[in-house]
Amino acid sequence: MPPQSSGTLLHRLRDGQLEVLLVHPSGNYNRGKPWSIPKGIPDPGEDLAAAARRETLEETGVVAGEDLVPLGTISYVKSGKLIHCFAGPAPADANPTCASWEVDRAEFVPLEKARHLLHPDQSPFVDRLEQLLAP
Repeated sequence: MPPQSSGTLLHRLRDGQLEVLLVHPSGNYNRGKPWSIPKGIPDPGEDLAAAARRETLEETGVVAGEDLVPLGTISYVKSGKLIHCFAGPAPADANPTCASWEVDRAEFVPLEKARHLLHPDQSPFVDRLEQLLAP
């Protein structure tokens, strides 16, 4: 089975604009690399949604609620790694920080900006979130 990772696409409305929480990997070799959803490898036997919550907290300091909805899975074109994503509302008081050495930025960004910042293979998660939130 290919490697797996599990993460969140937390969202909020700010001044009428939908924003999502993204992270940027740290290190000089990642300076020009794309952003990502907060994600990581599930521990043995760990539920994918629980892993997504844990990784989001570890990387951003933001607590993802229990009301996460699966956005499905994507497969990286080059490595074949499977990325599982869960969406949910960000806490009203969410104030993301770089809570781990793994990231050098953790920010809410407008949805359209997220499309350009995100790793291209992860961009379907933005489309799926929009479909989920559509009236």
